[in-house]
Amino acid sequence: MTFPTIEIALPEWIEKALPDESKVYPRFEDRMDLVIALARQNVDAVTGGPFGAGIFDMRSGRLIAPGVNLVMSANYSVAHAEIVAMMLAQKRVGTYDLGADGLPPMELVSSTEPCAMCLGAVVWSGVRRLVCGARDTDARAVGFDEGPKPDDWIGALEARGITVLQDVGRAASIQVLEDYAARGGVIYNPRQGAFGAKEN
Repeated sequence: MTFPTIEIALPEWIEKALPDESKVYPRFEDRMDLVIALARQNVDAVTGGPFGAGIFDMRSGRLIAPGVNLVMSANYSVAHAEIVAMMLAQKRVGTYDLGADGLPPMELVSSTEPCAMCLGAVVWSGVRRLVCGARDTDARAVGFDEGPKPDDWIGALEARGITVLQDVGRAASIQVLEDYAARGGVIYNPRQGAFGAKEN
């Protein structure tokens, strides 16, 4: 039996959006502005959902890898912006552990708080800090299913040495979510994880 190869490819417009690989983003706000701009472009180009993310070197502010939501274009339910950014960063630095010895401390900047799946991935990724724009409730307000997250998910991350910052650029990120919904953007996973009668 032969199985297909799994590939994750960023949209073509990403290279034009990020022409200068040496550019640094010194402040949280600068990094968030970038990932929100990526989320906005993803919506405008109709290449995915209204979410952007990036893995950054915490010391230098250099972007290690960007991510945008590719759920519909790639047909992978797991291709959320955070997952894409983490996978590309891990590929780029040559290890599954972004907290490995010899690497600078890294952070994940996400235009919206992570869903249940991405929250788990943050734990295993090796990042030291998570910076969030819009909140879980903002994503749910336009119809997205964020899954069953622990009430004290921030405390759970911080207990593992991962600092969490919320509401960085929240208003701008909410605007991208609302604009996507107003344009009739697909709210994928609309069943909210619910199924009908059990099959025998």
